[in-house]
Amino acid sequence: MSANVPDPDDPTPCAYTDYREGETADDLPATGEDATGLEADVWDALYGIEDPEMPISIVDLGLIYGVALEDGAATVDMTLTYSGCPARDMLTEEVEEEVAAVDGVEDVELRLVWSPEWTVEMVTERGKEDLREFGLSI
Repeated sequence: MSANVPDPDDPTPCAYTDYREGETADDLPATGEDATGLEADVWDALYGIEDPEMPISIVDLGLIYGVALEDGAATVDMTLTYSGCPARDMLTEEVEEEVAAVDGVEDVELRLVWSPEWTVEMVTERGKEDLREFGLSI
């Protein structure tokens, strides 16, 4: 293959993306339905954030892979529908701001993860209803 054309069988990872193994797709979508206390409050804040292109919660869209809390520090594992998402900065900043605003959260770590890869199967039933109401077939 030409030196100027990338080999599709040997992809080069993006230098600006942290690739690490995540949960299995069987464990998703994460919804926080069993969360209590401060963790439930963090999930409520995340449910309040909508995708900028359609009226659906990022939780119902399946973008939140997990929430962990320890001594007031919240860690949120999140993905995007694809790595080149133009709303990347806007969404990550909003997640950090909204979680930081939860009473009892003193620090926020947002981990943008790409494994497992997001698919439409990660959209919750409520999310599918919202997308249908918006006019998208899912």
